Amino acid sequence: MMTALDQLQKMTVIVADTGDAALVKKHKPQDCTTNPSLVLAALNGSGAEDLIASEIAAARRGSLDANALCDTLTVAIGASLTHLVPGRVSTEVDACLSIDVEASVRRAQDIVADYDRRGVSKDRILIKLAATWEGIRAAERLEKEGVNCNLTLLFGLEQAKACADAGAFLISPFVGRITDWYKNFEGVSQYAPSEDPGVLSVREIYGLYKSTGVQTIVMGASFRNIGQIKALAGCDRLTISPQLLKELSQDNSEVARVLQPEGKAGSRGDAVTEARFRWGLCQNAMVTEKLAEGIRGFDADRQKLLRILADRLGA
Repeated sequence: MMTALDQLQKMTVIVADTGDAALVKKHKPQDCTTNPSLVLAALNGSGAEDLIASEIAAARRGSLDANALCDTLTVAIGASLTHLVPGRVSTEVDACLSIDVEASVRRAQDIVADYDRRGVSKDRILIKLAATWEGIRAAERLEKEGVNCNLTLLFGLEQAKACADAGAFLISPFVGRITDWYKNFEGVSQYAPSEDPGVLSVREIYGLYKSTGVQTIVMGASFRNIGQIKALAGCDRLTISPQLLKELSQDNSEVARVLQPEGKAGSRGDAVTEARFRWGLCQNAMVTEKLAEGIRGFDADRQKLLRILADRLGA
Protein backbone atom coordinates (compact mmCIF):
# COMPACT_ATOMS: atom_id res chain seq x y z
CA MET A 1 0.00 0.00 0.00
CA MET A 2 1.30 3.44 -0.91
CA THR A 3 1.84 5.91 1.89
CA ALA A 4 0.50 9.46 1.80
CA LEU A 5 4.05 10.62 1.09
CA ASP A 6 4.38 8.21 -1.85
CA GLN A 7 1.10 9.49 -3.28
CA LEU A 8 2.10 13.12 -2.87
CA GLN A 9 5.40 12.51 -4.63
CA LYS A 10 3.50 11.36 -7.72
CA MET A 11 1.76 14.72 -8.07
CA THR A 12 4.00 17.23 -6.28
CA VAL A 13 7.74 17.83 -5.97
CA ILE A 14 8.62 17.28 -2.31
CA VAL A 15 11.27 19.51 -0.74
CA ALA A 16 12.79 18.77 2.66
CA ASP A 17 12.66 21.77 4.97
CA THR A 18 15.88 20.77 6.67
CA GLY A 19 19.64 20.92 6.35
CA ASP A 20 20.11 17.67 8.28
CA ALA A 21 21.95 15.28 5.96
CA ALA A 22 20.69 12.16 7.74
CA LEU A 23 17.07 13.21 7.35
CA VAL A 24 17.59 14.15 3.70
CA LYS A 25 19.07 10.71 3.06
CA LYS A 26 16.13 9.08 4.81
CA HIS A 27 13.30 10.89 3.04
CA LYS A 28 14.96 11.33 -0.39
CA PRO A 29 13.36 14.66 -1.39
CA GLN A 30 13.93 16.36 -4.74
CA ASP A 31 15.27 19.58 -3.17
CA CYS A 32 16.19 20.86 0.27
CA THR A 33 17.07 24.11 2.00
CA THR A 34 19.37 25.77 4.48
CA ASN A 35 19.09 28.98 6.51
CA PRO A 36 20.41 30.29 9.87
CA SER A 37 17.77 28.34 11.80
CA LEU A 38 18.75 25.09 10.09
CA VAL A 39 22.49 25.78 10.45
CA LEU A 40 21.87 26.28 14.17
CA ALA A 41 20.20 22.87 14.25
CA ALA A 42 23.19 21.36 12.43
CA LEU A 43 25.55 22.84 15.03
CA ASN A 44 23.56 21.25 17.82
CA GLY A 45 22.98 17.95 16.05
CA SER A 46 25.10 15.10 14.84
CA GLY A 47 26.33 14.16 11.42
CA ALA A 48 27.98 17.42 10.39
CA GLU A 49 30.74 17.59 12.99
CA ASP A 50 33.60 17.03 10.53
CA LEU A 51 32.30 19.61 8.07
CA ILE A 52 31.79 22.20 10.82
CA ALA A 53 35.23 21.54 12.31
CA SER A 54 36.81 21.90 8.86
CA GLU A 55 35.11 25.24 8.21
CA ILE A 56 36.10 26.57 11.64
CA ALA A 57 39.71 25.50 11.08
CA ALA A 58 39.73 27.20 7.67
CA ALA A 59 38.27 30.36 9.20
CA ARG A 60 41.05 30.44 11.80
CA ARG A 61 43.72 29.98 9.14
CA GLY A 62 42.22 32.78 7.10
CA SER A 63 41.65 35.02 10.15
CA LEU A 64 37.93 35.18 9.35
CA ASP A 65 35.46 36.63 11.83
CA ALA A 66 32.16 35.06 12.86
CA ASN A 67 30.24 36.85 10.08
CA ALA A 68 32.48 35.44 7.38
CA LEU A 69 32.43 31.99 8.99
CA CYS A 70 28.64 32.07 9.12
CA ASP A 71 28.56 32.76 5.38
CA THR A 72 31.05 30.05 4.44
CA LEU A 73 29.54 27.47 6.80
CA THR A 74 26.05 27.99 5.37
CA VAL A 75 27.34 27.43 1.85
CA ALA A 76 29.45 24.46 2.96
CA ILE A 77 26.36 22.77 4.41
CA GLY A 78 24.41 23.61 1.27
CA ALA A 79 27.16 22.21 -0.94
CA SER A 80 27.16 18.96 1.02
CA LEU A 81 23.41 18.68 0.52
CA THR A 82 23.77 18.93 -3.27
CA HIS A 83 25.37 15.47 -3.13
CA LEU A 84 22.22 14.09 -1.50
CA VAL A 85 19.43 15.57 -3.62
CA PRO A 86 19.03 15.52 -7.41
CA GLY A 87 17.57 19.03 -7.47
CA ARG A 88 18.41 22.31 -5.80
CA VAL A 89 19.39 23.70 -2.42
CA SER A 90 17.90 27.03 -1.34
CA THR A 91 20.34 29.34 0.44
CA GLU A 92 19.22 32.48 2.19
CA VAL A 93 20.44 36.05 1.83
CA ASP A 94 20.82 37.63 5.28
CA ALA A 95 17.46 38.82 6.59
CA CYS A 96 18.96 42.15 7.67
CA LEU A 97 19.47 42.95 3.96
CA SER A 98 15.78 42.53 3.12
CA ILE A 99 15.26 46.24 2.50
CA ASP A 100 18.52 46.83 0.61
CA VAL A 101 18.49 45.90 -3.08
CA GLU A 102 22.20 46.47 -3.79
CA ALA A 103 23.41 44.66 -0.68
CA SER A 104 21.08 41.73 -1.37
CA VAL A 105 22.39 41.39 -4.93
CA ARG A 106 26.02 41.52 -3.76
CA ARG A 107 25.40 38.92 -1.05
CA ALA A 108 23.64 36.64 -3.52
CA GLN A 109 26.55 36.96 -5.95
CA ASP A 110 28.96 36.07 -3.14
CA ILE A 111 26.89 32.98 -2.31
CA VAL A 112 26.92 31.88 -5.95
CA ALA A 113 30.70 32.45 -6.15
CA ASP A 114 31.32 30.44 -2.96
CA TYR A 115 29.25 27.54 -4.29
CA ASP A 116 31.18 27.72 -7.55
CA ARG A 117 34.50 27.46 -5.66
CA ARG A 118 33.12 24.30 -4.08
CA GLY A 119 32.25 22.84 -7.46
CA VAL A 120 28.51 23.56 -7.31
CA SER A 121 27.07 25.37 -10.31
CA LYS A 122 24.36 28.00 -9.99
CA ASP A 123 21.78 25.71 -11.59
CA ARG A 124 21.91 23.58 -8.42
CA ILE A 125 20.99 26.40 -6.04
CA LEU A 126 18.22 28.88 -5.36
CA ILE A 127 18.92 32.21 -3.72
CA LYS A 128 16.32 32.78 -1.03
CA LEU A 129 15.15 36.37 -0.50
CA ALA A 130 12.36 37.85 1.61
CA ALA A 131 9.43 38.99 -0.54
CA THR A 132 9.79 42.66 0.35
CA TRP A 133 9.67 45.19 -2.49
CA GLU A 134 13.47 45.37 -2.31
CA GLY A 135 13.89 41.60 -2.16
CA ILE A 136 11.72 41.20 -5.24
CA ARG A 137 13.73 43.86 -7.11
CA ALA A 138 16.96 42.08 -6.17
CA ALA A 139 15.47 38.81 -7.46
CA GLU A 140 14.51 40.48 -10.72
CA ARG A 141 18.13 41.52 -11.29
CA LEU A 142 19.52 38.15 -10.29
CA GLU A 143 17.12 36.26 -12.57
CA LYS A 144 18.39 38.35 -15.48
CA GLU A 145 21.92 37.22 -14.52
CA GLY A 146 20.81 33.59 -14.68
CA VAL A 147 20.62 33.18 -10.89
CA ASN A 148 17.30 31.62 -9.89
CA CYS A 149 15.57 32.86 -6.76
CA ASN A 150 13.18 31.62 -4.10
CA LEU A 151 11.02 34.46 -2.70
CA THR A 152 10.18 33.54 0.86
CA LEU A 153 8.11 35.05 3.68
CA LEU A 154 5.26 35.41 1.21
CA PHE A 155 1.83 35.88 2.76
CA GLY A 156 -0.37 37.66 0.26
CA LEU A 157 -1.55 38.07 -3.30
CA GLU A 158 0.15 41.44 -3.85
CA GLN A 159 3.53 39.89 -3.06
CA ALA A 160 2.78 36.97 -5.39
CA LYS A 161 1.79 39.27 -8.24
CA ALA A 162 4.95 41.34 -7.85
CA CYS A 163 7.08 38.17 -7.83
CA ALA A 164 5.42 37.02 -11.05
CA ASP A 165 6.10 40.42 -12.66
CA ALA A 166 9.76 40.11 -11.64
CA GLY A 167 10.11 36.68 -13.25
CA ALA A 168 10.99 34.95 -9.98
CA PHE A 169 11.78 31.26 -10.39
CA LEU A 170 9.89 30.20 -7.25
CA ILE A 171 7.80 31.58 -4.40
CA SER A 172 7.26 30.08 -0.93
CA PRO A 173 3.87 31.13 0.51
CA PHE A 174 3.85 30.40 4.25
CA VAL A 175 0.72 28.40 5.03
CA GLY A 176 1.13 27.82 8.76
CA ARG A 177 2.10 31.35 9.69
CA ILE A 178 -0.97 32.73 7.91
CA THR A 179 -3.11 30.24 9.81
CA ASP A 180 -1.46 31.17 13.11
CA TRP A 181 -2.33 34.84 12.58
CA TYR A 182 -5.97 34.15 11.77
CA LYS A 183 -6.36 31.75 14.71
CA ASN A 184 -5.24 34.53 17.03
CA PHE A 185 -7.25 37.22 15.24
CA GLU A 186 -10.49 35.24 15.03
CA GLY A 187 -10.10 33.37 18.32
CA VAL A 188 -10.31 30.02 16.55
CA SER A 189 -8.51 26.93 17.83
CA GLN A 190 -8.57 24.96 14.57
CA TYR A 191 -9.74 25.12 10.97
CA ALA A 192 -10.87 22.34 8.67
CA PRO A 193 -8.26 22.02 5.89
CA SER A 194 -10.74 23.25 3.26
CA GLU A 195 -11.41 26.39 5.33
CA ASP A 196 -7.85 27.01 6.53
CA PRO A 197 -6.81 30.62 5.68
CA GLY A 198 -3.25 29.53 4.90
CA VAL A 199 -4.41 26.78 2.56
CA LEU A 200 -6.90 29.11 0.86
CA SER A 201 -4.19 31.73 0.34
CA VAL A 202 -1.96 29.28 -1.53
CA ARG A 203 -4.88 27.98 -3.57
CA GLU A 204 -5.70 31.56 -4.61
CA ILE A 205 -2.11 32.28 -5.65
CA TYR A 206 -1.82 28.97 -7.48
CA GLY A 207 -5.08 29.61 -9.28
CA LEU A 208 -3.98 33.09 -10.34
CA TYR A 209 -0.67 31.82 -11.68
CA LYS A 210 -2.13 28.91 -13.61
CA SER A 211 -5.00 30.97 -15.05
CA THR A 212 -2.66 33.68 -16.34
CA GLY A 213 0.26 31.61 -17.62
CA VAL A 214 2.74 32.56 -14.91
CA GLN A 215 5.76 30.23 -14.98
CA THR A 216 6.88 30.99 -11.41
CA ILE A 217 6.78 27.83 -9.29
CA VAL A 218 4.48 27.83 -6.24
CA MET A 219 5.97 25.98 -3.26
CA GLY A 220 3.73 25.79 -0.19
CA ALA A 221 5.74 26.11 3.01
CA SER A 222 5.47 26.41 6.80
CA PHE A 223 2.96 23.65 7.47
CA ARG A 224 1.52 22.95 10.91
CA ASN A 225 -0.08 19.56 10.15
CA ILE A 226 -0.43 17.01 7.37
CA GLY A 227 -4.03 18.06 6.76
CA GLN A 228 -2.76 21.36 5.36
CA ILE A 229 -0.32 19.48 3.14
CA LYS A 230 -2.96 17.12 1.76
CA ALA A 231 -5.25 20.09 1.09
CA LEU A 232 -2.59 21.39 -1.33
CA ALA A 233 -1.89 18.08 -3.08
CA GLY A 234 -0.89 18.85 -6.64
CA CYS A 235 0.80 22.16 -5.84
CA ASP A 236 4.00 22.60 -7.87
CA ARG A 237 6.15 21.93 -4.81
CA LEU A 238 5.70 21.52 -1.08
CA THR A 239 8.51 22.02 1.44
CA ILE A 240 7.89 19.87 4.48
CA SER A 241 9.58 19.52 7.86
CA PRO A 242 11.14 16.18 8.87
CA GLN A 243 8.44 15.54 11.50
CA LEU A 244 5.63 15.97 8.99
CA LEU A 245 7.52 13.92 6.39
CA LYS A 246 7.66 11.15 8.97
CA GLU A 247 3.92 11.42 9.65
CA LEU A 248 3.14 11.28 5.93
CA SER A 249 5.38 8.23 5.51
CA GLN A 250 3.37 6.44 8.23
CA ASP A 251 -0.04 7.47 6.87
CA ASN A 252 -1.69 5.01 4.48
CA SER A 253 -4.87 6.99 3.79
CA GLU A 254 -5.76 8.03 0.26
CA VAL A 255 -4.56 11.45 -0.96
CA ALA A 256 -6.68 13.06 -3.67
CA ARG A 257 -5.26 15.65 -6.03
CA VAL A 258 -6.67 19.08 -5.18
CA LEU A 259 -4.75 21.48 -7.43
CA GLN A 260 -4.54 21.04 -11.18
CA PRO A 261 -1.72 22.50 -13.29
CA GLU A 262 -3.91 23.24 -16.30
CA GLY A 263 -5.37 26.69 -16.65
CA LYS A 264 -6.46 29.26 -19.18
CA ALA A 265 -3.73 31.74 -20.09
CA GLY A 266 -5.49 35.03 -19.40
CA SER A 267 -4.03 38.44 -18.57
CA ARG A 268 -2.77 39.41 -15.11
CA GLY A 269 -3.45 43.06 -15.82
CA ASP A 270 -1.05 45.91 -15.17
CA ALA A 271 2.26 45.27 -13.42
CA VAL A 272 2.37 45.90 -9.69
CA THR A 273 3.94 49.30 -8.99
CA GLU A 274 5.87 50.08 -5.82
CA ALA A 275 3.04 52.33 -4.63
CA ARG A 276 0.44 49.63 -5.25
CA PHE A 277 2.62 47.00 -3.55
CA ARG A 278 3.22 49.07 -0.42
CA TRP A 279 -0.42 50.16 -0.22
CA GLY A 280 -1.55 46.56 -0.61
CA LEU A 281 0.64 45.49 2.30
CA CYS A 282 -0.45 48.49 4.36
CA GLN A 283 -4.09 47.45 3.98
CA ASN A 284 -3.42 43.85 5.04
CA ALA A 285 -2.46 43.64 8.71
CA MET A 286 -1.67 39.92 8.51
CA VAL A 287 0.82 40.33 5.64
CA THR A 288 2.45 43.39 7.21
CA GLU A 289 2.86 41.78 10.61
CA LYS A 290 3.99 38.33 9.46
CA LEU A 291 6.50 39.70 6.95
CA ALA A 292 8.15 41.95 9.55
CA GLU A 293 7.99 39.21 12.21
CA GLY A 294 9.57 36.69 9.84
CA ILE A 295 12.45 39.00 8.96
CA ARG A 296 13.09 39.69 12.64
CA GLY A 297 12.96 35.98 13.43
CA PHE A 298 15.43 34.97 10.72
CA ASP A 299 17.78 37.75 11.81
CA ALA A 300 17.49 36.71 15.46
CA ASP A 301 18.57 33.19 14.51
CA ARG A 302 21.50 34.59 12.53
CA GLN A 303 22.59 36.69 15.52
CA LYS A 304 22.39 33.64 17.77
CA LEU A 305 24.42 31.66 15.24
CA LEU A 306 27.03 34.43 15.09
CA ARG A 307 27.47 34.36 18.87
CA ILE A 308 27.97 30.58 18.87
CA LEU A 309 30.47 30.76 15.99
CA ALA A 310 32.38 33.60 17.68
CA ASP A 311 32.72 31.42 20.80
CA ARG A 312 33.92 28.45 18.76
CA LEU A 313 36.44 30.55 16.86
CA GLY A 314 37.85 31.79 20.15
CA ALA A 315 37.87 28.39 21.82
